[in-house]
Amino acid sequence: MNFQKYRAYPTMNMPNRKWPNNVITKAPIWCSVDLRDGNQALEKPMNLEQKIEFFKYLVKIGFKEIEVGFPAASETEYEFCRVLIEQDLIPDDVVIQVLTQSREHIIKRTYEALKGVKKAIVHLYNSTSTLQRDVVFNMDKKEITDLAVFGAKMVKDLAEEYGKEHFSFEYSPESFTGTEMDYAAEICNAVLDVWQPTPDNKVIINLPNTVEMATPNVYADQIEYMCEHLKYRENVLVSLHAHNDRGTAVADSELGVMAGADRVEGTLFGNGERTGNADILVMALNMFSQGVDPQLDFSSINDTIEIYESSTLMQVHPRHPYAGELVYTAFSGSHQDAIKKGMAKMVEHPDRWEVPYLPIDPLDVGRNYDPIIRINSQSGKGGVAYILETNYSLTVPKTMQQDFGPIVTAESVRKDKELTPSEIYDLFLDTYYVREPMKVEYYTEHATDDKVEISVRLIINGEEKTFEGEGNGIVDAFCKILNREFGLSFNVAHYSEHAMEYGNASKAITYIQIFDSEQKAHFGVGISTNIAKSSLRAIMSAVNKIGK
Repeated sequence: MNFQKYRAYPTMNMPNRKWPNNVITKAPIWCSVDLRDGNQALEKPMNLEQKIEFFKYLVKIGFKEIEVGFPAASETEYEFCRVLIEQDLIPDDVVIQVLTQSREHIIKRTYEALKGVKKAIVHLYNSTSTLQRDVVFNMDKKEITDLAVFGAKMVKDLAEEYGKEHFSFEYSPESFTGTEMDYAAEICNAVLDVWQPTPDNKVIINLPNTVEMATPNVYADQIEYMCEHLKYRENVLVSLHAHNDRGTAVADSELGVMAGADRVEGTLFGNGERTGNADILVMALNMFSQGVDPQLDFSSINDTIEIYESSTLMQVHPRHPYAGELVYTAFSGSHQDAIKKGMAKMVEHPDRWEVPYLPIDPLDVGRNYDPIIRINSQSGKGGVAYILETNYSLTVPKTMQQDFGPIVTAESVRKDKELTPSEIYDLFLDTYYVREPMKVEYYTEHATDDKVEISVRLIINGEEKTFEGEGNGIVDAFCKILNREFGLSFNVAHYSEHAMEYGNASKAITYIQIFDSEQKAHFGVGISTNIAKSSLRAIMSAVNKIGK
């Protein structure tokens, strides 16, 4: 790879920069550009019906500013703009935004599309970077500034003609990050001198990272510089529009807000030209995870995915932050164990979310806990235990968890796939509820003050046999019978039991760990509506495993 043909992007000399010490404490003004920047980047752009449906969804989740297109460049976008206005589809608290180049016929056509609108932002732009000036337009700085000022004057004059109370203005020095900062401030101030913003009629200066060329901290430096050098700053809304060429558009936008920006343009799931735009969903939920109200409602994130995928014909990546199919799922054993413990700890402070590996509560975006832990060859005992407890109410002892974990791993490797909860449950019973060669069929007991006498009928390789014995309890008596009659020498190391369901008719499950004469551990379980019988079955299951 010939890296030598590339040059490092110059940094800003700002030893007194302030933004690194700032924190985001409130949501910026959000502007969705899904219907313009996102739509124009699709292989198959949305039709009119899709655009209307998408617009309604953006309104529903809380966007107050929505860029609806470039009406002078496309008949579909012109018609869309007219339908929104003529059918009164724009709520009173929502402002539409339209894009226009600084060219006379385009600006005129833009205002024709906006006739009758209650409130709209006219977004004027022209390219200002050194590369665009030299390579594309072959124009010097003065000519570029004259073009911007011409457009600004025309936009203002036509607003007077169509009713200035219905319009506000936005200017973008396209390719801002590739522009000398002193010149970027100069051209923006020239436009501001034309528009003369006031407290009641603020102007938007949008500073696009049209092509992401440097690390996010450099963009933040540029934003802080502009905030300090723009005229009429108290009446100017500094806006960001970051593209994702380096994969850091969200970071650009977050640091840009820390540097003084008031407004963020972006799209759902980062859709847009080339690598896309800043992902507003991610940025909003990043704020949410820090206890900041994002002013956008993603409480039903599956609906967001559905409208996006049906409109764009693209798919949300399974690892996409907050929305991906797998983002609330843990495969790693240590992660699974930490999540299990974190979820249990939440009972102590349900008003404060603190669960390892899960930055937000899945319920807050309309997901649930069912898929949090899934089991494959990388999973551990904690995850397996969580599945059995959550789905089947089995509280498996830790020593048995340690024994069962590698068995699950081996089964996942053998099948070369993730195991479902039902497969794990079946494997657990197949492993520990062993009824061959011996099975407990029936028993009776008689208790005195100091001992218990029992009679047990076993089925051994299909034949019935009855045995009697005594001990200080039913478990002790049964173990003595098995050791005596079958030449065994084992001891019970662990015993526990619990109900599997609620109610009087619930079944009980018993867990047994025994050590044989060679001090090898064997585990067994028994299930019955009778607690004592479940205990005998558990012992029998463990004994059946001796020698296997």
